[in-house]
Amino acid sequence: MAVQGDYQTKNTLETFGFLPQFTQQDVIGQINYMIAQGLTPGIEHEAPENAATHYWTMWKLPFFGETDLNVVLSELETCRREYPDHHIRLTGYDNYTQSQGVNFVVFKGQGGGTRAW
Repeated sequence: MAVQGDYQTKNTLETFGFLPQFTQQDVIGQINYMIAQGLTPGIEHEAPENAATHYWTMWKLPFFGETDLNVVLSELETCRREYPDHHIRLTGYDNYTQSQGVNFVVFKGQGGGTRAW
């Protein structure tokens, strides 16, 4: 029988949801890794009450060819200012496999916790 709160019963928003919350340095490291791997950064957001049951809305188009960490961080902050109550996640799209290579929540909306960093 599953224990309440274990990996089988805990609701998470993404794979890293089972780890301690990322610090700002962790997020920057993940973005650097994403860019170094040639993945295309993309930002999505959704209200906490809809995060598990709705497709997330894209913030602008994915940043095709973007190699500047500061541009990605700036867009994350801008999205956060526009949607302070939404969960905001960063996705790294792989152009070759046409799939998501990396996906993690950077900010958690007011209804679902706190800021990740």
